[in-house]
Formats: sequence, structure tokens, C-alpha cells
Amino acid sequence: MSYPAQGSERPRVLVVEDEYFIADDLAQALVQEGVDVLGPVGDPAEALALVGRERIDRAVLDINLHGDLVFDVARALKARGVPFVFATGYAANVVPAGLADAPRWEKPFDAADLARWIVSDLAAA
Repeated sequence: MSYPAQGSERPRVLVVEDEYFIADDLAQALVQEGVDVLGPVGDPAEALALVGRERIDRAVLDINLHGDLVFDVARALKARGVPFVFATGYAANVVPAGLADAPRWEKPFDAADLARWIVSDLAAA
């Protein structure tokens, strides 16, 4: 399934990733699935600013952005009720307890597979 469904607004997915090729591949795959991409952004402060001012339907978060952890962004998304997925090479035990219920896609991953999973999750909501 791809978006948009007739008469509906395109879903918006925030991509928070500091590795250019991963971010670009994922953004392109999401666009092919019919969603609007916010970002990609590779800085937690920039991501937090977007969370505070934009409508976001889903988010993909790399845990480590140039040495800065993304957990404050994850907490802000959770507080707003925005589902997110960690796309990371980090083990599950790195994720704080209050965020451990978020899905994890382990790197390396296929960007098209992750994009399709996000769209199916949107459709199920």
C-alpha cells in the first residue's frame, strides 16, 4: 500500500539520521511510498525543533547522531503521541526503559523495507 489515499492528507515522517547515504536512501524510499519526509536531520536540537513545530505522523530515529544521543527527541515524540522506530546499530539494552517499547530496525537495513513497514503501520492506525 502506498499513500496518499484519495481525499487524504499525505502522512509526514521525520527522519533523524546523520549518515548521508542512509538518510538519503530512506527519504527516497519514503517518498516512493507516497509520504512527505521531514528532514533528514542529523542533529538532535534541529530534530527537537521540528517536533515542537511540525505535524509528524511517524519518525525514524538513529540513536547516535555524531556522538549525541537522540533519546530527548524520542521522549518528545512519545509525549506528543507520535510513534517512532529506532533505526540503529546499537543493541536494545542501550535504549532507556521508558523508550524500550519502541520498535528497532537494526543496521544495516533495506530502506525500502523500512519505508513499506512504516506505511503499513500508518495504514493500520
